[in-house]
Amino acid sequence: MRIERIEEVRLDHETEAEAAALIERCFGVDAGFGGRSYHGQRHHVRLLARDGGRIVGHMALTCRGIRLGDRLFDMLGLAEVCTAPERRGEGIAGALVAAALDEARASAAQVVLLFGVAKVYAAHGFRRVTNEVCWTEVGGVRSGDARSVRDDDLMVLVLDAGLEWDEDAPVDLAGGRF
Repeated sequence: MRIERIEEVRLDHETEAEAAALIERCFGVDAGFGGRSYHGQRHHVRLLARDGGRIVGHMALTCRGIRLGDRLFDMLGLAEVCTAPERRGEGIAGALVAAALDEARASAAQVVLLFGVAKVYAAHGFRRVTNEVCWTEVGGVRSGDARSVRDDDLMVLVLDAGLEWDEDAPVDLAGGRF
């Protein structure tokens, strides 16, 4: 198995179609992807686990500035993490998370965020937080209303030793969820 890194602007139609098919197998046809390889907005980078040329794992990375209370800082978000159902338990998701953290550490990102609670994330140092999160709804690649709720599946990994994550401060994603 190898991990392939593809910038979004370099994602060809064939690879995107294969990634979209895997995502649909993993999340189901009713998950709102609509045959796309992304949910609401395109990401910046894809990490693909390939075995024998076939995509067996997928992760999307989004970078942007966000706010924690009044503080602005750079964030890398992990999204659409999935492993081919017949390949689960082989460490594919863990390899994708490790590759994503290498990307994050080589970037200006001060924190890495994701929405999910799988044990693989905690194994890589993520912790669950209970901040109120504000974002703009994006569904079917259409803008919706602003939302603000306390989210119980938000996980964070702080990369900047000088940054303390304040669970009482609201998180403003400055855009849609990823």
